[in-house]
Amino acid sequence: MTKLSVNINKFATIRNSRGGDNPNVLKAALDAERFGADGVTVHPRPDERHIRYNDVREIKHAIKTEFNIEGNCTEQKFIDLVLEVKPHQVTLVPDALGQLTSDHGWDTIKNKNYLIEIISVFKNAGIRTSIFVDPVIEMVEGAKATGTDRIELYTEGYAKHFNDNKDAAIEPYIAAAKKANELGLGINAGHDLDLYNLKYFAQNVPGLLEVSIGHALVCDAIYLGYENAVQMYKRQLAPNP
Repeated sequence: MTKLSVNINKFATIRNSRGGDNPNVLKAALDAERFGADGVTVHPRPDERHIRYNDVREIKHAIKTEFNIEGNCTEQKFIDLVLEVKPHQVTLVPDALGQLTSDHGWDTIKNKNYLIEIISVFKNAGIRTSIFVDPVIEMVEGAKATGTDRIELYTEGYAKHFNDNKDAAIEPYIAAAKKANELGLGINAGHDLDLYNLKYFAQNVPGLLEVSIGHALVCDAIYLGYENAVQMYKRQLAPNP
């Protein structure tokens, strides 16, 4: 069964909008774990506009489930934090400084030498590595050459076109996943996956190990309740009986 990692950035966004500690981000991480999530994801940015670096430290010491830290590895502050905290997985994204949200994968060919160097830093520290990639065969092949353990397929394109033609929307992701499986790369996925498009994606992308979902799940939790939302997303990942 594909694992669900809950991205709790949005809890931090709400907290930061008013100051103080409501909602409590550590509690959001612990509750995700308690409600059945297989992991917790955070994406600290240099301006700490949502998850703060101290949040990351507190969460690592408190949770028992898998911990995934996403971020821009061109920032030394991020590198230092990951090496200090030593999460189970680090997911490297090619964000620009001040970027609102991740919106593309790595050019694994153009950035091959850099990725080889930075991935080796994390792997030498015993941290599993994953890199954000678009569903393009050449980018998946390039990812293999970097030495990464996994790729995370950037799924905004799938989500955007799901309602128009779900078969066409998922086609490049199936092809990319087959190539990743052939090359021995683990497969994660994330960005704009929700209760409506998740099940179809999970059932059709071969070898999908993990999805990271935050924004949609937190939005659903407002109406459905946090525990119920986590369980509903888990059910979308369950294999058919």
